[in-house]
Amino acid sequence: MGKLIMVRHGESEGNAIRRFTTSGEAQITDLGRRQANEAAAKIKLMFEPTLVIASTFLRARETGRIIAEELGIPLELEHEFREQSLGQLAGLPYESVQQDPTFDPKQSWLWRPPGGESHIDVRARIAPVLARVARKYPDEEIVIVSHGGVMRCTWAHVTGRWEDTHIPPNCGIVLIEHDGGKYLHPKIVHGETAARDTGG
Repeated sequence: MGKLIMVRHGESEGNAIRRFTTSGEAQITDLGRRQANEAAAKIKLMFEPTLVIASTFLRARETGRIIAEELGIPLELEHEFREQSLGQLAGLPYESVQQDPTFDPKQSWLWRPPGGESHIDVRARIAPVLARVARKYPDEEIVIVSHGGVMRCTWAHVTGRWEDTHIPPNCGIVLIEHDGGKYLHPKIVHGETAARDTGG
């Protein structure tokens, strides 16, 4: 049985000031680096991964690099694991979502910010990549470093439900086991659910 060890990136500059980032090149903070090292230590204790695959956004790349170096395994980048595009909300406080009249907190996955993506859109782009990784590494343990929105969409994809999806805190870890193209229910390995308005 293969394992996808899903990790949210360490605290980013945007997370620290609670604003959506304007660029994929926003860095992780000193706290974010410590979180990445702690995540690497936990993964080392619990798993034997052979590869880290990270989103191309810098905050995930840097988190992935720290984990890969600590574990002594290769790092690859995957553009489709990038965070949800917030469009015209880039640079604004997280709370600006609640001020959008089209946002329905009871069906938040349907909301599409002006010029951006909904979580439905994100799920559609990550699903084929998850399937490809699972097919390519059917019996291996693979670390995937991405973002809060991506991890929420992954949870919805493998469970078929949006209503009780899990958004981990920075460097939270979720395990998804898979067998013959079938995903098992995700398991929270580290980190409780983050606030719903936590960005990226």
